[in-house]
Amino acid sequence: MVADAARAAEPGKWILTSIGWHESNLAENRLPTLAELDAAAPDNPVLARRGGHLAVVNSAALQAAGVGADTPDPPGGTIGRLPDGSRNGVLEGGAVYQVAAFAPGPGRAELAAALGTTSAAYAALGVGTIREPMIDLDELLAYQDARDQDLLRVRVRPMIRVGSELTEEAAIALIDGLGARSGFGDDGLRIWGLKFVMDGGVEGAAMEQPYANDPGNSGHLNWDPAAMTRVCVEAAGRGWRIGTHAVGDRAVRTLLDVYEAVAAQMGPLPPWTLVIEHAMLSDAAQRDRAVRGGFNVTVQHPVLWNMGSEMLVAWGPERTSRVTPIDQWLAAGASLAAGTDIVRPFNPMTNVWGMVTRGTKSAGIQGPEHAISVGTALELYTMGTARLNHEQDRLGSITPGKLADLVGYPADPLAADPDDLAELTPAFTIVGGRATHDPDKRLAP
Repeated sequence: MVADAARAAEPGKWILTSIGWHESNLAENRLPTLAELDAAAPDNPVLARRGGHLAVVNSAALQAAGVGADTPDPPGGTIGRLPDGSRNGVLEGGAVYQVAAFAPGPGRAELAAALGTTSAAYAALGVGTIREPMIDLDELLAYQDARDQDLLRVRVRPMIRVGSELTEEAAIALIDGLGARSGFGDDGLRIWGLKFVMDGGVEGAAMEQPYANDPGNSGHLNWDPAAMTRVCVEAAGRGWRIGTHAVGDRAVRTLLDVYEAVAAQMGPLPPWTLVIEHAMLSDAAQRDRAVRGGFNVTVQHPVLWNMGSEMLVAWGPERTSRVTPIDQWLAAGASLAAGTDIVRPFNPMTNVWGMVTRGTKSAGIQGPEHAISVGTALELYTMGTARLNHEQDRLGSITPGKLADLVGYPADPLAADPDDLAELTPAFTIVGGRATHDPDKRLAP
């Protein structure tokens, strides 16, 4: 695909992939190498992002971004290297953004059209509202264009990225310059809040213990806790909700330090103001701290579903088995909301199946003792996310007085065999009383 795009492109034009691919979908079951991308596109920079924390690039992309043989790793990131010290094309964490900053993104018109197409795909799977996990201000404008052109088939609650590459002063200036706060917008497009990223993904999560496949590595923290505390205090004082990506147990512990310091300065804050995104690895003390502090958690089984094999290699079987222990969070009294993050699959019922069975794509069942019931999973996916969005009085249940959002399935999820849920798709989806997915014209006037 990269070679085809390069043959059709002018020399020097960037070749970009979507972030939705994964090496397990390739015949080689591995990442492409710098040399392979060089051969596919010798005259074009290539940026192949995989998910939110990893990318593979070719030599032309590194050259365009000024990343040379002696360029040090950026804060919160790694420039992959071969045993001889030469670059292998893999970028992790902050290194992805170091190169991506030089790659032109799609224009607003193209992005708005794509948002329309993709939101229809979500509606076809029964989704009524998405919480977009991380966008910049240009992407927010594209969302507004899609909203104005009536292209969106889901409600959108975007989060604006506050990057760890910014200085403390620049981060505060960004927040001050937004001229808005959480909740700005309407029922179709309403800003949820700000997004911080404390550590990496599977390859860069900040761990209390070293990686199973790399004893000298325990991941990285992207933010200095004191600096992040000052930025978050400024944000909370302006009425912003904050969601922070924290995967590893060291990242969760550090984020709790930050949130506790913010709460100490700000005083009581409304629920779902300081949110931990993922908390894939945690211990009982951390869960108790989160509950005592009123810090709520979003959980996403598709990350385990999609990345279970990588977790087994990088983190080992014991840690992988206790990824996202929803049952333990609930037992501790936590308030949770379930979603998908930006990984596939984004079919909610596949996610419900995963929470009920702890099944994965290629790593078998991981941590079956942490499974929850279908009813609990559905509640986390509906009222849980409504509470996350501060819209429990308008969304999340089919109740008189709420917005008419509902989905109809050809089988009752509460009565079906759990293994049948993985491929269950809707007969129709309604958002605000409007059919956003109705392939059989059941709702036609």
